[in-house]
Formats: sequence, structure tokens, C-alpha cells
Amino acid sequence: MKEIWVEKYRPAKLDEVVGQDDIVARLKAYVRAGNLPHLLFAGPAGTGKTTCAIALARGLFGEDWKMNFAETNASMDRGIETVRGDIKNMARTAPIGERGFKVIFLDEADNLTPEAQAALRRTMETYTRTARFILSCNYSSRIIEPIQSRTAVFRFRPLKPEAIKAYLERIGKEEKLKITKEGMDALVYIAAGDMRKAVNALQVAAAIDETIDEDALYKAASAARPELVKNLIEVSLGGDFIKARDALDHLLIEYGLSGEEVVRAIHRTVFDLSVPDEFKVRLIDRIGEAEFRLVEGSNERIQLEALLAHFVVAGQELRKR
Repeated sequence: MKEIWVEKYRPAKLDEVVGQDDIVARLKAYVRAGNLPHLLFAGPAGTGKTTCAIALARGLFGEDWKMNFAETNASMDRGIETVRGDIKNMARTAPIGERGFKVIFLDEADNLTPEAQAALRRTMETYTRTARFILSCNYSSRIIEPIQSRTAVFRFRPLKPEAIKAYLERIGKEEKLKITKEGMDALVYIAAGDMRKAVNALQVAAAIDETIDEDALYKAASAARPELVKNLIEVSLGGDFIKARDALDHLLIEYGLSGEEVVRAIHRTVFDLSVPDEFKVRLIDRIGEAEFRLVEGSNERIQLEALLAHFVVAGQELRKR
């Protein structure tokens, strides 16, 4: 049976988690103690928050971990009734085994409304003897202060390239893949610290060929090659708007990118340009404005071409110096 590699190769133990050594060390201390407070896992997607929660439950409860681990996603039902109903019922159900408590993992908790979070705080206080909550979020600032003050906060960082490479090499060996050096560099670039994104891109590319190169990966992940994005910016700064527009079309059509993805790719590449820092500041300011307008629903073609036009004007000013 074909499996999703993200789940197939998800670390089962805390010792197998990569790239979050300090966090793993603290969680292993909870396992040794056999107890833990309420926890708040904050950080970008694909950095190991869910994996650490499951591995922590495995370490605490052993083979019976599934009987004492409940998981729910707050982005699906984010209102107060979910907290008063489903989550409260999970918390007050008696745990199984000698630990005396169960673990409730609430993913994407920052999607809960403030009213739902207030109700959750009361539930956490009321049922603390029988349940420990692990809240996962991308933005801890969206979690109300009363909950933050009642949890031990763990901040997950984007994974470093060496951690991503080591993990992907293990998957490649298990799946008998040949990943070229350029292909591995492309995976690290595509991931941008997100292990889930890297593994998914690798699996899609592997479905086409056992030899994984950079071209297959960029197309599989619908990601722009950094050299193409850099060329787009340099042509714009060089003053050739029509040629820059053709390069933009290539990214939108050949790689199937959305307007927001193009803007994010341009943002990542601007820092590698050989232009004065003051010009980089101006370009980034304009990139931010274009991204905001796209998120608000503006026409992506108009916004992207306006961004290129701004680069053309900036390039003209730069050459006059």
C-alpha cells in the first residue's frame, strides 16, 4: 500500500526528531519525570510541532499512547461551542493507565476566536488533574495572554539546511532514490525551513523518476527556480520592461505559480542582488505593498506588472548615480 511519506517517516521517538535539539531535551525531561504542565508549541509550519507532541505522548504512555492522546484541529471548528462541547468532553473523560492524565493536542489553536480561547482557559483550569493540553500555533501573539501565562512555551525554529539534508538522505536511502547534489540544494531551497514541504516535494518528484534532479523538483513543487527569479529582477532593473514581462509569464505559465508565490520568491531573491542597501530597502517596501494588495484581492497581473515597473524606475535611478 502506498503511504504518504510525511506520515511514513514521521519520527516515533523524541530522539529521532531533527533540528530542535533544545526543545527535545526539555521534552525528554518531562518524560523522565512522568508529568508535564500545559504546553504551547509556537512556530512555522513543518518544524516538528505535531511530531513532538505525538512523540511526547509515546514516551509518556508507551504502547497505549493512543488511548490517552486526543487530537483536534481548531481551524475546522473555531467557535466557543467546540470548546464547550467536544474539547470539554475530551478533557473530563477519565484517563487510562497509571499516569493519571491524558494529553489533548489542539492544533492551529491560534485560529480559535478570543471567546473560544477564554472558554478553553477555564477548561484547562477545571480539568488539569485529568488532562494536559498541548496547544500548537503558528503565531503565539494570537493566543490570549491568560493562556500563555498558564503554559510552558516552546518556540520552534525553521529547520537548518543540514537537518533537512540529513532527514531527506535517510528517506532517499530507504526509498532507493538517487538525489543529485543540485537536487538536494533545490529541496533545501524549496523547503525554506519547512520539512513537510521538502518531503512532499521529494515524494512527488520520486513518482516520476528515481533520479531526483533540480528541474524535476521545482516543477513538482510548483516553485520558481531562484536563478529565474533573479533574472526577472535583474532584467527589470536593467530597464527592459517587455523582456521582464516575458520572464514573468514564464514563471506564471511554465511553473504554474500564483501571484503571491511570485512575490514571495522575489522577496527571497532581492537580498542576493548586488545593489546598495538603500535600494534593497525601497524594493522590499514595494514588494510588501504588492503582497498586501494581492492578499486583499487585487488583480495579480496588474500588481505584478506594477511591481516590475517600479523595479524598472528604480533601476533607472540607480544607473544615474
